[in-house]
Amino acid sequence: MPKHALRRVMTATITAVGALALGLTDATAHAAPATLDYVALGDSYSAGSGVLPVDLTSPLCLRSTANYPHVVAKATGARLKDVTCGGARTTDFTQAQYPGTPPQLDALGAGTDLVTLTIGGNDNGTFINAITACGTAGVLSGGKGSPCKDKHGTSFDDEIEANTYPALKAALRAVRAKAPEARVAALGYPWITPAAADPSCFVKLPLAAGDVPYLRAIQTHLNDAVRRAAEETGATYVDFSEASDGHDACAAPGTRWIEPLLFGSNLVPVHPNALGERRMAEHTMSVLGLG
Repeated sequence: MPKHALRRVMTATITAVGALALGLTDATAHAAPATLDYVALGDSYSAGSGVLPVDLTSPLCLRSTANYPHVVAKATGARLKDVTCGGARTTDFTQAQYPGTPPQLDALGAGTDLVTLTIGGNDNGTFINAITACGTAGVLSGGKGSPCKDKHGTSFDDEIEANTYPALKAALRAVRAKAPEARVAALGYPWITPAAADPSCFVKLPLAAGDVPYLRAIQTHLNDAVRRAAEETGATYVDFSEASDGHDACAAPGTRWIEPLLFGSNLVPVHPNALGERRMAEHTMSVLGLG
């Protein structure tokens, strides 16, 4: 074969091999995207407190290995650092909640790609105080009237607006400062009560008929505070108002996402069950376009 012909063949072969290698490299890049560095922050709704199995690396936090962060991580292949903790408040983002439990924001860094959080319900003791006060009033009233609303009026709402809302904004700004490149998702809380009283639910959730919508309105206000804080700090708000409707603590087992105060299946009442944690994960992934 003449030399010039041989050179043409060799050049064509090298070009073809190079193109094939480049194609394989591109295909590999598309087939195996970079693993997300995912940090989960938040309170017991994030931690899945009461859902088995328990994460024994942090027993005081009552963190489940079946909580929504773990479901998201498994579905997306993300590398998860889960520092969620039952009972957490926004202040626990920047200070130790328990001895030996670092501030949650310590888990974040410049390389963090994704952050999820559910927080705010424990600030001012909103959830525990409202449910305890209204449950006690409901039992004493035999389920009649609206004794909790009559006694407490706008006090829970006032605390949410005056204290929780600015604390949420500060917490989300602190998340952004620690993880400037991360996508941040702030989740609302799934419905605890139905929109109207269900007499058959009184034995499980002993609220007076008029206090059922009262508690639901307080939760609506809290979720709206989370939404506004998220929007004002560049985070994505994950809204459960439609997705969790009909899955409250008064719904039947297998349908409800939240366990009732009495006669539920969770170790921790008035919290998401395993189904609720899975559905929270699925809806969050849908909103974020993950999975």
